[in-house]
Amino acid sequence: MKESHYQIGIESKDLLSRAECHALRGLAIIGIFLHNYCHWLPGITRENEYQYFQSNVDAFNRALLNPDGKLPIHFLSFFGHYGVPIFLFLSAYGLVMKYEHNDASHPVSYVKSAPFFRYHFLKLFRMMIAGFIAFVIVDQITPGSFHYQVMDIIAQLGLFNNFFPHPDQVIWPGPYWFFGMLLQLYVVYRLCFYRRKNRWVLIALILCTFGQFLFNPEGDALNWYRYNFMGSMLPFCCGLLFAREQRQIATWRNRMGRCQFDGFVLVLSFVFVYIFSLNFFTWAFVPVLVCGFSIALVKVLGYCHLDIINHGLAWFGQISAALFVCHPITRKIFIPISRQGDLYTGLLLYIIASIGLAWIWNQMMKKIPKPVL
Repeated sequence: MKESHYQIGIESKDLLSRAECHALRGLAIIGIFLHNYCHWLPGITRENEYQYFQSNVDAFNRALLNPDGKLPIHFLSFFGHYGVPIFLFLSAYGLVMKYEHNDASHPVSYVKSAPFFRYHFLKLFRMMIAGFIAFVIVDQITPGSFHYQVMDIIAQLGLFNNFFPHPDQVIWPGPYWFFGMLLQLYVVYRLCFYRRKNRWVLIALILCTFGQFLFNPEGDALNWYRYNFMGSMLPFCCGLLFAREQRQIATWRNRMGRCQFDGFVLVLSFVFVYIFSLNFFTWAFVPVLVCGFSIALVKVLGYCHLDIINHGLAWFGQISAALFVCHPITRKIFIPISRQGDLYTGLLLYIIASIGLAWIWNQMMKKIPKPVL
């Protein structure tokens, strides 16, 4: 019997095959684009993404104990934003594989700082600018348009608006905060981590993760902290370490048995994602648990011969950049339907329109030249 692409990936010398990375991106973008619709609906539990509000946790627990037709919306609103740490983990994993992972068939040459910064800025800018232009047009011709200041626009184009004192009030559309934060992480990687020993990665991970506990859980300072690279250092550094220590991790998996190991991680991380979300001091570690759960899920689906699910996720992964860029456009158009009472009608139309637009967008982006390192 011919092995599937995902089964082949399991036997690969790399812990994550290209197909599995696509599937993880698909899982991440599904969570993000559904979350970014659901959490704006009235009466729905809000997430703890940049700050920790115990009231949000209590509201989510009430929704679990008193389930109704809105329970899936509550779940997506509360947990969907954790697609972002998956993207960060994969970005770090990709940096190591591209710039550090030497082997006989794919030798890696030293990359200088200036070309590295230029390449990654242009890569993010190329992705962002087309969506930003389209969104601004749609935003201005639909009710509730955002009032931009000159510096808001300049900072968005320069990808430095995360540094503003209240970034959540000047970044519109909101999901575009990710571009500035990811650029910061690229800079930190090249200046601090590139071809340096893992102890520097661990030091940054510890300082930035535990640094969050110095702030008021509901305060503006923590909000600013998590809008910038410091708040995303945990999943990013874990992605770097995962890529660099693949052989050691593979040894652990083989000793326990790959299927048993991944099944154990899947169940344990699923349980602790919820438990750790209940307290401010454990909430900071949920992103890495989500990454562990997602990787184990993709692996277990392969073991269970549910490749049709992984193939579907991988397809979403291949249009994930386009879907991330254009879903704010369709959200602005369709969310009034759900707010006026037709909750799932608006959501379904949003899903269909977003996927369709993302597919078209992805085809269009192929015509735009990519930056060269």
